[in-house]
Amino acid sequence: MSGELRLFIAAEPPPQIRAELAGWARGALGRGTQARCLDVSSLHLTLCFLGTQPASVVGEVEDSLGAVRELAAALGPLRTGAPVWLPPRRPRVLAVEVSDSDGALAALHGALCSELERAIGWAAPRQRFRPHVTVARMRPGAEPARMLAPTPPSEFAPTAVTLFQSTLEPSGAHYAPLASIEL
Repeated sequence: MSGELRLFIAAEPPPQIRAELAGWARGALGRGTQARCLDVSSLHLTLCFLGTQPASVVGEVEDSLGAVRELAAALGPLRTGAPVWLPPRRPRVLAVEVSDSDGALAALHGALCSELERAIGWAAPRQRFRPHVTVARMRPGAEPARMLAPTPPSEFAPTAVTLFQSTLEPSGAHYAPLASIEL
């Protein structure tokens, strides 16, 4: 591979959880909304957004995934939580919070950040890790709906941790898997 790629690593919820969250978003936002609901295939829990990277780092990032395989396999159950507009001050997305009771998700995030720093010199952003699944994106200039129905309470174990390439297009971002750890 040559050139630059926009990359992120995400935990993938099972198909039934993705469908449940996508259905909730469509119902909660309703018709004529100022937000665009994401396609069910696009729903994921971002662990690390790497931004634009040289294509040459893909192999090293794949090795970093392998280095955290045991922590990734220990994930679950994860629980869906409340809906949240992010970022809070100028919302651009509607998301559903995700939590776990044993801290395995934060441990995986921390180990992955350390591995990526060692492997490709990537530095994690200073903001705290806030696990969530984005379900809708705001249209420019829109105001978020303040009253939303509660999200469906669900527990799940991710099916994979995947390195994705994100391509931005007028119709929205498109994600292509480049490497994956099946769980």
